[in-house]
Amino acid sequence: MAPERGTSDWHFTPDVDEFLAHTQDFLHSRPDLHTIHLTVTEQLRRRGPHAYGDQPPFFGHLTRGDGSVGAVLLHTPPYALNVTPLTAGETEALVDRLLALGRPVPGVSAERATAEGFVAEWERRTGAPGDLHELQRLYRLGELTGPSPAPEGRARLAGASDRDLLIRWYEGFVADVGARGGRDGADWADFRLSYDGVALWETPDGTPVSMAGVTLAVAGQVRVAPVYTPPELRGRGYAGAVTAEVSRAALAAGAAEVLLFADLANPTSNALYQRIGYRQVADWAVYDLAQKAP
Repeated sequence: MAPERGTSDWHFTPDVDEFLAHTQDFLHSRPDLHTIHLTVTEQLRRRGPHAYGDQPPFFGHLTRGDGSVGAVLLHTPPYALNVTPLTAGETEALVDRLLALGRPVPGVSAERATAEGFVAEWERRTGAPGDLHELQRLYRLGELTGPSPAPEGRARLAGASDRDLLIRWYEGFVADVGARGGRDGADWADFRLSYDGVALWETPDGTPVSMAGVTLAVAGQVRVAPVYTPPELRGRGYAGAVTAEVSRAALAAGAAEVLLFADLANPTSNALYQRIGYRQVADWAVYDLAQKAP
């Protein structure tokens, strides 16, 4: 049973190492559900506080009455606030604290029930409504099955000579999903190249036609992201082939869990990932939040 409100408290910090000192055990307890927090904090540790934009990050953890960590949040402006599952009382307490701090919250991303509860409480307190930006499904790889029939060609790691292509394709991906600005394409490409974090599918003549990235391994998990094929090359099986290969490589490198998010508005990609062995973990919702009541 969740503790009554008043027996728990939120603690905030801008320092990623301080945050992880309190929350590492909690985050490692469910690497699948905490994949965003794990991968984002790892990048911030390696690349500094401006890895995701000019504004510094913001972290929080909820300490329950027995001293255990019950939930965490992270915010890397201009992106949405990411929060782990909360009870109704915990959501109310969090909104109270964020408003008392004067903390701008441009959006929220969480498991669907938590995101919906946060948006409802935010609107109740501020009069500012939320707007559903995207419904996603988090998948975990079960038994990997390559696409059949597989397209002609092969997968290979992206290298320095592919940098300009990766920048263009990353920017194409960002435009397709309607993501907020903040991450520079060149910065993204350079970081991914630094740890062989992108695979390309190329046709028999050596022409790249699709890419799939993978995050750094943290707590035994990696997440496939992004997957992108230029519009004129879609529908030929390239995305499925490169996703299967980058997933296979992650398993071979020792990943215990390989994860990915898919937009529920895109039934084609959801069906594709399930065909190659991905299985549902949870549904996610991403909301934009108005800063003032209309």
